Amino acid sequence: MAIALLAVAVGATIISGMITVYREIPQQMGREFRAYGANLLILPGKDRSTLSGDEVKKISDSLSDYEIVGVAPFLYERLKINEQPILTGGADFAMLQKVTPYWQITGNWPQEGKQEILLGDEEAQRMSIKPGQTVLVSAGNDAAEQTFVVSGIVHTGGKEEQFAFMDLALLQKMLQKEDQVSLAQISIVADGTVLENVSKMISEKYPDVQPQLVKQIAHSEETVLSKLQALVLLVTMVVLLLTLICVATTMMAVVTERRREIGLKKALGAENKNIICEFLGEGCILGFFGGVLGAGLGYLFAQLVSMNVFGRTIEFAPSIAVFSIVLSIVITGIASLIPVRIATNVEPAIVLRGE
Repeated sequence: MAIALLAVAVGATIISGMITVYREIPQQMGREFRAYGANLLILPGKDRSTLSGDEVKKISDSLSDYEIVGVAPFLYERLKINEQPILTGGADFAMLQKVTPYWQITGNWPQEGKQEILLGDEEAQRMSIKPGQTVLVSAGNDAAEQTFVVSGIVHTGGKEEQFAFMDLALLQKMLQKEDQVSLAQISIVADGTVLENVSKMISEKYPDVQPQLVKQIAHSEETVLSKLQALVLLVTMVVLLLTLICVATTMMAVVTERRREIGLKKALGAENKNIICEFLGEGCILGFFGGVLGAGLGYLFAQLVSMNVFGRTIEFAPSIAVFSIVLSIVITGIASLIPVRIATNVEPAIVLRGE
């Protein structure tokens, strides 16, 4: 019985831990995928070229019920840098670092309010410019040139290496587009279905803007999550089957050892229903205590997995603990069916004669 209890406890531990991990995978992996950039864009609606900063703020406030990593507004315009036309983006660098943590900077990020600029790696190589050097920036043919310090070089492996970036407020002032942005990037911890709902909600609530999902990131995230969840579910089913077999085998050994006891009880008048209740009761009690032990150990197991894989803690879920206990009782009950049938087929006369 001790072996059976251990088997149930181990099975319940793995099942409880796996179910907890299964439940946490979407949120935990969603946070990890935020390292690859925004998954939702807010663009101007029809017949508009820019958004107002107030609109972006209202949209951001309307998403307060969701886990928002960051909202990064951008204003794009082609400027002349050392007499070379380069597409330049104005950005809030503090928020940009949250939304695009994959950007690698050689040098430093520009400081807010200072005449500093980031150059994409391709443009920096083309103009032979390194961090710390100065460049002349103008907003047009008749605009006065301003001196900016190149604080850093941007490396992303994407089109950003062909751009330049400066503080959003400075670019708005240069272009005389106060409080105007070209788009806003939103990084939100959510799966594909939730993202679709968020996009629909923004479209209905703010008809003058156009939300757009970054489908490549959203699709990749959904594919990885579905495969991971399928793997966890498969492992859980295998553990469930192995626990069932182990408990059934142990209970059969128990019945075999107690054949004389069963025969004596039946000879003294015990009916099959008494034998069935006895062994099923023992199995269910075994499942209950094994489930309680496994539920606690399962949470510790899930916590260990989450800390080592994702670096985050998870909350204890009472519903999963109750489910694990109930499932353990059901499993031991099912596993006891064959041993119970063997017990009810014991012939008292034969057993008591020693045959």
